[in-house]
Amino acid sequence: MTTGNRPLRKPDWLKIKLNTNENYTGLKKMMRSKNLHTVCEEARCPNIHECWAVRRTATFMILGDICTRACRFCAVKTGLPTELDLQEPERVADSVFQMNLKHAVITAVARDDLRDGGAAVFAETVRAIRRKNPFTTIEVLPSDMGGVEENLRTLMDARPDILNHNIETVRRLTPRVRARATYDRSLEFLRRANEMQPDIPTKSSLMIGLGETWEEILEVMDDLRANNVDIMTIGQYLQPTKKHLKVEKYYTPDEFNELKEIALSKGFSHCEAGPLVRSSYHADEQVNAAAKARAAMAEAAGNEAIEA
Repeated sequence: MTTGNRPLRKPDWLKIKLNTNENYTGLKKMMRSKNLHTVCEEARCPNIHECWAVRRTATFMILGDICTRACRFCAVKTGLPTELDLQEPERVADSVFQMNLKHAVITAVARDDLRDGGAAVFAETVRAIRRKNPFTTIEVLPSDMGGVEENLRTLMDARPDILNHNIETVRRLTPRVRARATYDRSLEFLRRANEMQPDIPTKSSLMIGLGETWEEILEVMDDLRANNVDIMTIGQYLQPTKKHLKVEKYYTPDEFNELKEIALSKGFSHCEAGPLVRSSYHADEQVNAAAKARAAMAEAAGNEAIEA
């Protein structure tokens, strides 16, 4: 736990190897030339060098770079957005083509100022990528879009390959950690997505190190599985600035490994868990695992129906 106002010393396993090669610099230059934002940069993701320089993947952040929510864990700028760029979906699709991505992740700032929460631009971005990159799998990571079912339906009708919405933290800590969002609304959002398109896998991410208990982490797993979530990622919370919530505990790699095994035993088709794991970490590997698991479930259900 933290001692008074003194922050915990960051453990050795959180040291990051920087790799600024031509892939990294070229990708950064392309993003700026197309006036695109990435959550990799805006949220100060610790894996940016691995993803950009080695895996050549990126998580695009649409709908501008100013969020209407001020969550106490997030480094993205907050305020009143003025940007709504209807040409952005085409630019994202062009970038996916130039990068020759096998898997693209599309996220966005929360846009509570828009009636549809940005759902129309989200959906058009999915469709634009499909037109120009028919073999690229697409993961979307929206906010709860105000909990409005119509907004979610607009997005799901575009048929992304994975619907990702982050629960972020345990139930008890949600009011302190997240702004405007609620624990139950996030669960409902994930459940509704599954009901609308049962063949599209759902995914959620949990940060730990904010003062939760081990039992509360397991409760989140149970709540996600009860709402048919297929994929889970678990990562260490890292304080982005002194203005944000302090780290209460650094979990060890062994503890993350144990959590991964527990998650898989509870029925998740895939789980990434580790100190530097973030919601989109190795996302390209998760879509295949989830699709195979869904196909196997459908086949088993079909066999049972035949036997009956």
